[in-house]
Amino acid sequence: MLRCGMAAALALATTIAVACNIPVFRYALERWQPDSSQVIIFHEGPLTSAQQQLLESIRAGSKQDGGHANAEVVQVDLNADDDPKRREWWSEMKTLPGVQLPAVLLRTRLGQGRFVNHWHGTLQAAVDVGLYQSPARDEIRDRLLAGHSVVWLLIGSSDSDRNDQAKDQLETTFTTLANKIKLPQGIGLPGSELYADVPLVVKFSVLQIDGDDPREAVLTGLLTGLRKQAFEDGEPLLVPVFGRGRALEVIPATDLSARMVEDLTLFLSGACSCQVKQQNPGFDLLIDADWDGQLFGDESNRPPDRSADVGKNRSPVLLTIPPGRN
Repeated sequence: MLRCGMAAALALATTIAVACNIPVFRYALERWQPDSSQVIIFHEGPLTSAQQQLLESIRAGSKQDGGHANAEVVQVDLNADDDPKRREWWSEMKTLPGVQLPAVLLRTRLGQGRFVNHWHGTLQAAVDVGLYQSPARDEIRDRLLAGHSVVWLLIGSSDSDRNDQAKDQLETTFTTLANKIKLPQGIGLPGSELYADVPLVVKFSVLQIDGDDPREAVLTGLLTGLRKQAFEDGEPLLVPVFGRGRALEVIPATDLSARMVEDLTLFLSGACSCQVKQQNPGFDLLIDADWDGQLFGDESNRPPDRSADVGKNRSPVLLTIPPGRN
């Protein structure tokens, strides 16, 4: 069955009254709001004017403060904040190398209430590294908004031959899948309306990045950390990304097969078997993107709120990908 850590069901058990025939990748693009990462700012007492300016620049990019990045900024004054959960975050962080106050900790939600800590540094480092933007994340955003069904992110390891083999395997499989993938029937009927002008096509692409690229430290710190041993052993990692920057899983190249790519592709291109985002596998990357604005323009052309339909879904669909990550 599909694994993300352990087993994850792709749908709930009952039948939705009005069937959804939109492909999973397109339903996710139009209707799934990305989960927010947590940007925790630890300090003791008042910040200096220069530090406050850095903090405000970080806040300004987050969705909660008027920006477009799916991030929640939490400020923790260790001299005054006695919240047990926040003190626990600091207890975890202060054991990390090179920590000095004020300090920034980046946490990403992996689903089911679980967060992973994957980047830390000073306020200045947080601004310099690009918490919300990087060339790869900007490219993923642009491709998804242009109509790519799935962007396969390939994080290259130190072994260039393995990197080339993984990329060739993906691209060869895409070619053989070209005639197998059929979009569901009934798109545009009640319950299966499309609202964005993005072309609805089946299109897959590979985006290769260097695992040691300092510009991608935030992104690669998360993804290689989830498959740390495989990456350290020279394995390139492959991450299928769809919707609004949702990573389905992190897959070491040795675990990749044409059958696995086909199964995942058929699932993401098939009718949306589960409309409730939290019941689907994967996790959301931290990306600076005005998804709604780019997709729909003004407020009048947005998908309706379907929150009342939560729980009214089809039977589970299970796939096979590698065993849980470390």
